[in-house]
Amino acid sequence: KLNYHLVPELMWGVSGKLMIHGEAFISNRNGGLVSEGGGVYFKYRFYSQDEVHDHFRMAFYGRASFNNSDVHQGAIDLNGHNSGYEAGLVSTKLIKRTAISGIVSWLYAADNGRGNKFNQSQAGRHAMGFSLSAGRLMLPREYKSYDQTNLNFMLELPGQVNIQTGKLFLDMAPSVQFIFLSKMRLDFGYRFPLVKDLSRTADKGFLCRLEYNIFSAYR
Repeated sequence: KLNYHLVPELMWGVSGKLMIHGEAFISNRNGGLVSEGGGVYFKYRFYSQDEVHDHFRMAFYGRASFNNSDVHQGAIDLNGHNSGYEAGLVSTKLIKRTAISGIVSWLYAADNGRGNKFNQSQAGRHAMGFSLSAGRLMLPREYKSYDQTNLNFMLELPGQVNIQTGKLFLDMAPSVQFIFLSKMRLDFGYRFPLVKDLSRTADKGFLCRLEYNIFSAYR
């Protein structure tokens, strides 16, 4: 069986340091495509050391999600499966054409709506999330215009450890990214498990992401 998850999202850059996201969760797990909930996300950059083609940045982020679907796995996923909260820290180092990012976070799973309780016999409500990723700009070799198309290759190792049971999952997620006219982004990726002690209904899948940035939308 194939599960489809659609996550429309609106992002607002409040300032050079603060970004806020609002998103909706739509899936076909229980029949046709239906809305199952939504979430809000913010990221605040508190440290930045910027040089030409070289920077190091750190940011706090937080997420709150609400979901009406049945709770069907031990892993906590606040991006379309579980109600709950997440708080984390992300750091990114750019060196010329290569960017390396690390994320660590704490997650809490609440009960879902419509009487769908979190199954504590399967896993605890608290978990630690982590991710290590690297991306490299392949094209263009030399910038001449903002209209040039960027081609990036990326590799991510996302994972999670349930604090109560000690069970974990670790995935690998290679992807390719195109950036058009310096404002439209298109990603294609595939995610598959390396370690899968922590149960998930779908531990592998494809991702397609389309993002369009509107600059100077307000002043």
